[in-house]
Amino acid sequence: MLWPQAVKDRIKTGGDREMVHSYPYRSACPSTVWADLVEGATAELFFAGFTNYFFWSQVPRFSETIRRKAEAGCRVRFLLGDPEGEVTRQREAVEDVALTVSTRIRTTLEHLDRLGPVEGVEARFSSPLDAVNHVSLSVFRFDHDALVTPHLARLVGHDSPMMHLRRQGAGGMFDRFAEHGEELWERADPLQP
Repeated sequence: MLWPQAVKDRIKTGGDREMVHSYPYRSACPSTVWADLVEGATAELFFAGFTNYFFWSQVPRFSETIRRKAEAGCRVRFLLGDPEGEVTRQREAVEDVALTVSTRIRTTLEHLDRLGPVEGVEARFSSPLDAVNHVSLSVFRFDHDALVTPHLARLVGHDSPMMHLRRQGAGGMFDRFAEHGEELWERADPLQP
């Protein structure tokens, strides 16, 4: 009685409260969203995409920003697929595009190498047993915000849908995806210098 149906339909309740926005394609998310989330993070940046290569073209001065964030005490982590791994080879055959999965991973590795050792910046390869779980779901965390991309069948990441989540409490969608990323991270293999 107090709340007309039109108002009720617009108020987010339950798990919906954590959904900030959804995009039918990751590439439909404005680059300013990525840049603002990276810039706004103070405690945690976790890039758990299989390749993560697009950050250097999507976010202006990305290397300088993550260096500055890490030096200010922000934890910065990159979880990557192994460019030599079996799942990488399988995904390349599925995608069948010129910019291969292994090339995209190596692009990230090259940028991380140029960054040099920075305290607070870590990088790992997902374990061979977890690679298939990693390649099918990208989770990018920025403190209490996350951009999550479930990869569809034969599509590359930028053609898959994406959700922007903001943590509202324990046990919600944000936590579910964050826990997935943490589980992959814990079993991942540190990159060798």
